Amino acid sequence: MKTPDLTAAPTTVLPLVRQDSWLEPYEPVLLARQERLRQRLQEIEQSHGSLSKFATAHQQLGLNYDARRRGYWYREWAPAAEGLFLVGDFNGWDRAATPLNKGENGVWEVFLPDKEYKDRLTHHSRYKVHVVTSQGAKDRLPATLRRAVQDPDTKDYTGQVWRPEAPFTWTDQKFRIANYVREPFIYECHVGMATEEGKVGSYLEFAEKVLPRVQTLGYNCLQLMAVMEHPYYGSFGYHVANFFAVSSRFGTPEELKHLINEAHNRGIAVLLDVVHSHAVKNEAEGLADFDGSGGQYFHAGPRGNHPGWDSKLFNYGQPEVQQFLLSNLRYWLEEFHFDGFRFDGVTSMLYHHHGEGVAFSTYAQYFGPEADEDAILYLQLASTLVQEIKRGALLIAEDMSGLPGLCRPISEGGIGFNYRLAMGIPDYWIKLLKHRRDEDWNLGELWYTLTNRRVGEKTVAYAESHDQALVGDKTLSHWLMDAAIYTHMHHADPDPVVARGMALHKMIRLITLALGGEAYLTFIGNEFGHPEWVDFPRQGNDWSYHYARRQWSLADNPELKYQYLLAFDQAMIGMAKSRRLLGAAHAHLLNNDPENQVLIFERGGLIFVFNFHVERSIPDYRFFVPAPGRYRVILSSDSPQFDGFNRVDDALIYETFQEHKVAELSLYITSRTALVLARG
Repeated sequence: MKTPDLTAAPTTVLPLVRQDSWLEPYEPVLLARQERLRQRLQEIEQSHGSLSKFATAHQQLGLNYDARRRGYWYREWAPAAEGLFLVGDFNGWDRAATPLNKGENGVWEVFLPDKEYKDRLTHHSRYKVHVVTSQGAKDRLPATLRRAVQDPDTKDYTGQVWRPEAPFTWTDQKFRIANYVREPFIYECHVGMATEEGKVGSYLEFAEKVLPRVQTLGYNCLQLMAVMEHPYYGSFGYHVANFFAVSSRFGTPEELKHLINEAHNRGIAVLLDVVHSHAVKNEAEGLADFDGSGGQYFHAGPRGNHPGWDSKLFNYGQPEVQQFLLSNLRYWLEEFHFDGFRFDGVTSMLYHHHGEGVAFSTYAQYFGPEADEDAILYLQLASTLVQEIKRGALLIAEDMSGLPGLCRPISEGGIGFNYRLAMGIPDYWIKLLKHRRDEDWNLGELWYTLTNRRVGEKTVAYAESHDQALVGDKTLSHWLMDAAIYTHMHHADPDPVVARGMALHKMIRLITLALGGEAYLTFIGNEFGHPEWVDFPRQGNDWSYHYARRQWSLADNPELKYQYLLAFDQAMIGMAKSRRLLGAAHAHLLNNDPENQVLIFERGGLIFVFNFHVERSIPDYRFFVPAPGRYRVILSSDSPQFDGFNRVDDALIYETFQEHKVAELSLYITSRTALVLARG
């Protein structure tokens, strides 16, 4: 491995600091973080040879077949345990039959030779590990377990030996992230709720029925939620128990591989929504108090408990925990061909207070004692490893704190992520729709919210994600149309509530894409204005699947208006991709007209015209443009194929004229309409 060049002398101003002078007082902290990473990488190279070799715990721990010695090794790191015993159907669940021996560094092991176990320890065999500690003895699931299955009657989880006769055959050798994802257009999704039927969907169903939709719409990234095994379905996959196990409720590991392989063959990269910010506190299924020490993988005492999530917090300063989590990243990249990660809960990782009730208002909050330096080191190690294992892999951080440098290279003083999620944008839209009349929208505030991001750090813009779709909130379409979304969506229905909702739904998504970032995200079904929230089966809804599904038939029904939102989303994504819009520099404001509620800006050589006025359409509306020439409309939200009123002739050519020595355009801009114009 080539270690990142972190040899800059303290007197050298980091590029991150050169770009933002407010960081000057904190450059020593940035340099100290670089130095700590350099030292840790040096330690890892001395002990393991390289960072990538360090990230191979999953090849040593857990149940692994040794073809040379012909048998299974089972190893487990449990330094404080008093005894470990492998139990399962292979030994009649006899807790004393198969003891492990304790070796160096608290790693226990046992070898199970084929000559004795070949016909007993087979594909689909069930097993656990019995852990004896000073606090008592319990049956546990191995830490690096590859597959956990739940008994439908007892609801108990057990490990399952997974060793098919033939390995999965990949056909995605020609797929390269850089060739297909110049700018990410991300389709965030959950396999289980991707069917229309009230059930748990499968990897195979998703590959067959949903992937073609994603490809047709033009999205080039799939972001898969809830893949890492979690005992409670309703957690949306964010309370992980088994970090190396593919969630068995959706299918087998080979079926997930089929989904990813099929996505690659359709030119779609696949990102894993990885959860390294916390873990489920369940002891029966998870890692909590595994060896009886009260800590091990997690901080001991109160520091090991997340105050808001009712979960356990990793001890990122523990070398074995670093190795466990880094190995986890390598495993998903190599075994399943994932193309990168969306890191969940990064704000919680970065600070000892986890962002709970904290308003980030000063730079001192990023670099003072509240910062968790162990977590920052881990994230730097993670970004270094991912790029080493898979060149061009994407790393997206869910961070609401705005940490400077999070999405800048480590050599420049950063953490090494590629993109951060623009979490403030969807929150802004919801607040706007909940608390202000359309007439009172402040376009200056809107412009500021959508363009306020750190220079040099790429952002994923989105109008709504899974957070806005969960029960207790509502999707944008639901906020806009409320009950009318159930009763007035027939294509010929002139209902004014729906007309407003349809118009604003298109405008909100387009302006978010055009202004908000260098990547764009939508959540499954929201591209066609899915009418309902997401609510997984739980006791409070009588274990119903009614809201844990997607009603694709609404978008496919030619009698309903959902088709028009779907068509607009496809046209919008197609326009942005073909014009390389998200790769362009930040937008340039051309006109903010609060009286007429008109906002006009340029980005990537395109002119965007938004008229948010509730009723005012203005003929001969004049505004300055950066370059003279002939302009034509390439996208109009008022077009009839998008359920518009067809008040603008898309075929017209608009030619600039000169006044005051600058070029001007004159347009007929209609109420609640967005236009995109291209020159030439």
